[in-house]
Amino acid sequence: MAEGANNSGNGSGDQSSSDEAALSARLGSLDQRLSKIRDSRKVGTDQPGDGDGDGDGAARASAMAIGFRLSSELIAGVVVGALLGWGFDRFLSTSPFGLIVFVLIGFIAGVVNVIRSAGVAPGKTGR
Repeated sequence: MAEGANNSGNGSGDQSSSDEAALSARLGSLDQRLSKIRDSRKVGTDQPGDGDGDGDGAARASAMAIGFRLSSELIAGVVVGALLGWGFDRFLSTSPFGLIVFVLIGFIAGVVNVIRSAGVAPGKTGR
């Protein structure tokens, strides 16, 4: 399709070179305008006193990862406790009592895991 467009103007060699020059000039003008816009956005988004924007983003991502890990450990403790309590109730027919007790035990276990993971209390590593 591009070859057909090039062959259609056989007698207009001067016109195609002038079109290319105009296109090149427009492209240069567009490049200058885009670079000005990029520079203005870069200056507008930089925080004062912060020389390294990448380090701040990495620190935020790391903090979010730690937060998600700690919250998932707490939730896992409660869920495992609830499942054990539900199973205990089904096996022994002690309707809500096993679930209540094991949810509380799961909550306590989740809090202990969060404290260990956060580094507040040392965990037992070996016997």
